[in-house]
Amino acid sequence: MKINLRILFLSLLVCLLASNVMLAQDPPKPTKTEASDPDEGKTPLDGVYEKTTIQEKRILPYDHIREADVFWEKRIWRVIDVREKINKPFVYPKRPFVKILMDAAEDEQITLYSVLDDEFKNPLTADEAGSIGASTDTIITFDPETFKEEIKVVRNELNVANIKRFRVKEVWFFDEETSTLQVRILGIAPLREVYDDNDNFRYEQPLFWAYYPELRKVLAREAAFNVKNDATRMSWEDIFEMRYFSSYIFKQSNVYDYRIQDYKTGTDIILEADRIKESIFEFEHDLWSY
Repeated sequence: MKINLRILFLSLLVCLLASNVMLAQDPPKPTKTEASDPDEGKTPLDGVYEKTTIQEKRILPYDHIREADVFWEKRIWRVIDVREKINKPFVYPKRPFVKILMDAAEDEQITLYSVLDDEFKNPLTADEAGSIGASTDTIITFDPETFKEEIKVVRNELNVANIKRFRVKEVWFFDEETSTLQVRILGIAPLREVYDDNDNFRYEQPLFWAYYPELRKVLAREAAFNVKNDATRMSWEDIFEMRYFSSYIFKQSNVYDYRIQDYKTGTDIILEADRIKESIFEFEHDLWSY
């Protein structure tokens, strides 16, 4: 019995030594169930952390306004000139503001409206929205082999550099329920500069109207460039709700539907725009007694 146990023990010892030798000579290849590097296969991060605040942002719904609570309101039309320093984020090359509007329309997130009026009554079709700002030219070319003359039609897409200004339609009103003067933006329209064949400026052409209450969800997830701090990007919805832009008034609601330039000239246009702006805040001030 002792001999059998000794033989069994020696046999086990030989087997263990043999297996160790085999493992040392040809180690088994580990089964790859996951990447050894947790970032393997991911897109390189352009920064030191992932910026998700803007993408996860949700808009704050407007308070419901009762008609009986509004005893005064005034419609105002403004112009935002992107050449002013504070408005430079509107033409940020990587993501111009007009590109945000057109991409949202292409993805059917918003509806664009005709510029025949500014009351959002005539929505554009998909084909009309897709051809906004585009033009066609007829050019003459020559076949390099036969030298035969050929006529080709070339499509020119919208040149974002020609968008220098935006129109903004808004309503100022006094809410009796909260006793506050408030403003709500209704629509935004980009203006394209049109030039003749000699590159002489001719006129400005509104491309479309975007309904701002519908547009808010899109703008809340689009980051606007912050010239002072890259870590604290604001959304475009923040820009408009906080009024973080420069603009001037070119029209207020009136019985003749006149613009300021229709009854004022020269520097009087600027003075009249300032007078309209001051009259709105003086209205609120005069409601209170001190």
